[in-house]
Amino acid sequence: MYDDYYYGPGAAAVFGVIALVGFLFAIAAYVLTALFLMKIFEKAGVQGKWRAWVPVYSWMVFAKLGDVSPWVVLIAIGLSFIPYLNFLTGIALAVVLALAAWRVGLKLQKDAVWLILWVLLGIVWLGINAFDKSRWNPNVTPAPWAGNGFFADSTVWQGIPVQPRPAAAPGYGAPQQGYGAPQQGYAPPAQPGYAPPAQPGYAPPAAPQQAPGVPPAAPQVPPAAPQTPPAAPQTPPAPPAAPPAAPPAPPAAPSDPNQPPA
Repeated sequence: MYDDYYYGPGAAAVFGVIALVGFLFAIAAYVLTALFLMKIFEKAGVQGKWRAWVPVYSWMVFAKLGDVSPWVVLIAIGLSFIPYLNFLTGIALAVVLALAAWRVGLKLQKDAVWLILWVLLGIVWLGINAFDKSRWNPNVTPAPWAGNGFFADSTVWQGIPVQPRPAAAPGYGAPQQGYGAPQQGYAPPAQPGYAPPAQPGYAPPAAPQQAPGVPPAAPQVPPAAPQTPPAAPQTPPAPPAAPPAAPPAPPAAPSDPNQPPA
């Protein structure tokens, strides 16, 4: 009779009812979570409501909105199926989603104290942020891991807006280009009366050569001077003057005084 209680038809019926209730509870939780995520995605400007209804992928989108790499979420979910390792990966997944919820809450004008509600009742946190009057504000302070790191999000998915990554400061986060070379455009102040010694074997860099295959540019020809207008036609020469008049006749010779008059 004792064995019949635990292994009989009555026990199977009880386990069946418990499994059915658990299944219905899981379906209801999944529907509510997808509905709340869909509303939060709409506030964030995510294109496509279907993204909130795809398992695993919806939490990857949620991580991107929280400035966390979605591949970290995918790796944590994948490792949770490994026996004897799912406990640690479950804790890691909870920490990653908490970081994403903290960033999403900041963009929905919520203080960091709201993260306590996420840890205790995540579905309530989703419901409040889904249906309240908060507006999405992406212009918040970048996350501490946004520049470089394991959690930094560097993926670009069409239809999902993300916060731009901050530019790395010189000497931090990324190696500088041309390390060890002097900075261009910088010269130390010249000291009066001091000339730096010439470096032996130093020649100034040659002028950059023109790329092969490009014909040299033709020299510019100065514009021609404007032509002067033709001179006006000259006036015809004056006709020659009349020949001079004939000289007067010489006077008659005087009469001989010794000759008697006629």
